[in-house]
Amino acid sequence: MKKIITLLLSLFAISAWAQVTTVPSPPEADQAVTIYFDTSGTGLSSYSGTIYAHMGVTVDGNIWQNVIGSWGNNTTQPSLTFVSGTTYSLEITPDLYTYFGVSTSSTISQISMVLRSADGTQQTSPDIFIEVGGFQMTTLSPDEDSNTVVTSGGTLPISATTSLAANWVLTKNGTSVATESNTTSFSNNQTITGDSSFELTATSVSTSEVITKTFSAITTPTVTTQAIPSGIVQGINYDDNDPAKVTLALYAPLKNYVHVIGSFNNWQISNAYLMHRDTSDSDLYWIEITGLTAGEAYTFQYLTDDAIKVADPYSSLVLSPDDDPYIDSSIYPSMPSYPDGQEFCVSVIQTNQTDYNWQVANFDRPDKEDLIIYELLIRDFNSTQTWTSLSNQISYFTNLNVNAIEIMPVMEFEGNISWGYNTAFHCALDKIYGPADTMKEFIDLCHQNDIAVILDVALNHVYGRSPLVRMWMDDTDGDGYGTPSAANPYLNEEAMHSYSVGYDLNHQSTATQYYVQRTVEHWINEFHIDGFRWDLTKGFTNNCTSSDESCTNAYQADRVAILKQYADYQWALDPDFYVIFEHLGTDTEQVEWTDYRINEDKGIMVWGKYTDPYNQNTMGYASDSNFNGMDFENHGYSKPRLVGYAESHDEERMMFKNTAYGNASGSYNVQTTATGLERMKTLGAVLFTIPGPKMFWQFGELGYDYSINYCEDGSTSNNCRTNPKPIPMEIGYDTDADRQAVYDTWADMIHLRLTEEVFDTETFTITSNQGTLLPKIHIWNDDLTTADLKDVVVLANFNVTSHNVTPGFPYTGTWYDLLDGSTLNVTSTGTDFTINLAPGEYRIYGNQQAGLATETFEKNNMVKLYPNPANNYFSLSTDATSVQIFNTNGQLLGDYKESYQANYKFDITSLKQGFYIIKVKGTNGSYNSFKLFKN
Repeated sequence: MKKIITLLLSLFAISAWAQVTTVPSPPEADQAVTIYFDTSGTGLSSYSGTIYAHMGVTVDGNIWQNVIGSWGNNTTQPSLTFVSGTTYSLEITPDLYTYFGVSTSSTISQISMVLRSADGTQQTSPDIFIEVGGFQMTTLSPDEDSNTVVTSGGTLPISATTSLAANWVLTKNGTSVATESNTTSFSNNQTITGDSSFELTATSVSTSEVITKTFSAITTPTVTTQAIPSGIVQGINYDDNDPAKVTLALYAPLKNYVHVIGSFNNWQISNAYLMHRDTSDSDLYWIEITGLTAGEAYTFQYLTDDAIKVADPYSSLVLSPDDDPYIDSSIYPSMPSYPDGQEFCVSVIQTNQTDYNWQVANFDRPDKEDLIIYELLIRDFNSTQTWTSLSNQISYFTNLNVNAIEIMPVMEFEGNISWGYNTAFHCALDKIYGPADTMKEFIDLCHQNDIAVILDVALNHVYGRSPLVRMWMDDTDGDGYGTPSAANPYLNEEAMHSYSVGYDLNHQSTATQYYVQRTVEHWINEFHIDGFRWDLTKGFTNNCTSSDESCTNAYQADRVAILKQYADYQWALDPDFYVIFEHLGTDTEQVEWTDYRINEDKGIMVWGKYTDPYNQNTMGYASDSNFNGMDFENHGYSKPRLVGYAESHDEERMMFKNTAYGNASGSYNVQTTATGLERMKTLGAVLFTIPGPKMFWQFGELGYDYSINYCEDGSTSNNCRTNPKPIPMEIGYDTDADRQAVYDTWADMIHLRLTEEVFDTETFTITSNQGTLLPKIHIWNDDLTTADLKDVVVLANFNVTSHNVTPGFPYTGTWYDLLDGSTLNVTSTGTDFTINLAPGEYRIYGNQQAGLATETFEKNNMVKLYPNPANNYFSLSTDATSVQIFNTNGQLLGDYKESYQANYKFDITSLKQGFYIIKVKGTNGSYNSFKLFKN
């Protein structure tokens, strides 16, 4: 709905809160007061449940002090009492000082309130302020601090009342233009012919108290058409040669004019800050803001002709009046303050910022086929919940041997407690995890340790605070938020797919495509991100309806085309960029992505969800336990582009289901924690050994067994799915030997996978379809010979009883357990040769030893690598005929092929700081492997 600007717009704030009354009126700080609230026309108009009050007071001129409880906590914040119809009440006793815990030596001048639904999803906006004290002024027209647009020569009605008789003075641009004496009301009409600043002052006749209200008016602007300067793009543009200037550009079709209001013009509408219209694109507005102080943080919004205030869609830093008050300074030091008296999100501009000094400018990424991705949510990873705290735990990832970390969405989302998929500003980093430089420090540190960083992005949709919604919306209740209108150039009025969340972006719109490309460019260039995991790519079609799931899941040509276009754009910026789709759709559609530009060694990776069959195995149930689909060839993909996983953020935690629903036989019971954890080791054996990219969800390596639906109060409910979860290191996981054993075992398996060449292959078979819970995996590399580790056979028994399994080794002879180095004499490749596996047991055999398997030999024979950590060199306590140095991605960095005596100094000055694997062949043909840390 496009709003027509009239003088009624200036009445918005007072009319919006005409629903709030008090007895007595006005309230006094040293007395009890009852507040009455009428929900009609507010953000709670359609709500019928319990209403809670988020309350504070203005103390000695400082707003929102002595806040009661915390947002969303229904046990600490007061609830209103239903009176009748749409009216509710709240009684404050015995007085404001006592109720809010304010010293009587201070002055309480306002009660501040936001009224909300029980779950916090519906609320009043803007903040409610109730004046406290005997002498009060109420402005009826226009509202305090308002800016009214009036046709040149038109009239601005001005009226106000006071609680006590007063003497009145109205000034215009500093000159007195009207007075009234000894009256409780004031009324005057002013003719507007140019920018006008008004000040209305009332002085109490009886107490001499003085109250002043300010407001302004401008004439209807005339927009100049002028070519946008070369090189200026939509959003905030800094000038490297002029730190006093910034150029703003806004795409605003159907808007007649746009003003910029901000801290640089005291948030006043002025035609001096009217944006120009571009000559070649009449929908593009721009303006140069000059006279800024270099390095100072300014805040601003765009104000459109229909009185909509929005932040810049491409802001890299956004301030929120709803979220920022609850972000501690220890999380985000020196965060710019939200401007007093404003509403909705505001953008921050700051010239002359210092660029982050990247330590790794050109990161050598792991190959797509070799990715072992650790998916995490910062909020639930540790109790500090910041980028810095994540950096402090880098050894957790390096010791686990992962070579990629995938971060759930961190773009500016609504609220502070979220999975991040309710994104409002895609180019802004959410402040709840800390400043942008701390994110860059984490990425840089990961790169120093050979770990890629992949960012989860939700570009299927935006949420209601987004300018893409609010600039073209149907605002039925007048609270400044709404749903996309038919005129919206970015969004569909209704979702064109069946999995809708938020408001559906129309990816057939060129405006949306530009927005997506700018988002991609920002994170690649500014944060050195290595890849994107694209959330909910099924929603990128415009061919279906919200109720037609079969259409959404069918092949959609428009979706295939636009996602290829986005992939091309990413690769144009960074040829080795990881492009991953969470599509979970048909192979017919996904093969077009996995094989796209595959001859250039590209190809889009797709998520491969095998949670259900893997969990059937770990629980011990044969039905639906087939995970053969983990083989990319079974989907028709020409290369390993399937990111297979057993657990993601979206799935019920496997260990929870093991202990809640696991099978049993006699004394063997999967529901026993220790037994369930042993089976998680076996899961790793049949997950990580399969060639191609893999992923696992945080703390699966510790057997995390709290339900995805766990609530903070200890109950379980679907409503708690995205709620905060217990932190493992705070509940004893780090001292639990059984859980640490899963971590260590998975770390060994990942190390084996990344350091042994046999896994650099596309030739393997997965056999898990017999319904016997006895899966078998055979991996071989035809580029190797039998003198190398050429073949690997993985066996597992997911039954709850012992079973004889037929390994089907490809040839006879001595085979080696690749984890512990023990040997097996294979006398037959047929069904007559079997191995007995206990319930939950696994084996990983190879035709030759692996370096990892000889760590036991290292310990038994006292072979030492020293110093460790090392600076410039390391030495061995034994003679050696071969020494190889690998990074944790399995890349060979050093290869010494001569005879070396004990204590020889191997030069590592060229290596950067981080972990390395040293593989040593002794003079007797034995192998040793060591993990070395280079300082």
